Amino acid sequence: MSSNLNSRIVDLIVPGVRRFSATRPHALASVRRREVVLALAGLPFAALANPDPLAGLQRWGNGEFRRFGFLVYEATLWAADDPVRPPLALRLDYKRTIAGSAIAEASVKEMRKFGSDEASLQRWGESMVKLFPNVRPGDHIVGIYRTEGAVFLFNGQAIGEIADPAFARQFFAIWLDPRTSAPELRAALLKRPGG
Repeated sequence: MSSNLNSRIVDLIVPGVRRFSATRPHALASVRRREVVLALAGLPFAALANPDPLAGLQRWGNGEFRRFGFLVYEATLWAADDPVRPPLALRLDYKRTIAGSAIAEASVKEMRKFGSDEASLQRWGESMVKLFPNVRPGDHIVGIYRTEGAVFLFNGQAIGEIADPAFARQFFAIWLDPRTSAPELRAALLKRPGG
């Protein structure tokens, strides 16, 4: 990277740092390195921070998921023309307090029904445990299904991705596959807009 480009990056990140460095020239290199490293460290997350993750998608259906009569979450589906193929997004609005590890464990249990091998399920389970936060009533998680994998947001903030197309297919099958354990919710989600 040229020093001229470095200077412009530093000016964008910390305006006025070059004036400071004129009085203390030995500090300039250290400040520049630190600021450039901090700016570059944020780049991977900038790709996840799409201001509108639902852009280009239309709202399809929504419904409730209950377990033993208790309302666990409300689900809403956004998709293009085909509501079971990417790109699509599924928002879960939680009504109960649930540990992130329990969400991951339940997801693995459901995904097992769709023929995933145990090694993949274990790897995906470990990834989900690291990714999914504990939720309380009022929290929501949005899963975005892309051909290259899945991206997740928690209360509107990107929390990470699992860049594995097989994971994304199996994960979203929990709600959208005909073999789902919640066929009423699937039917509600797949209602055509305006229909």
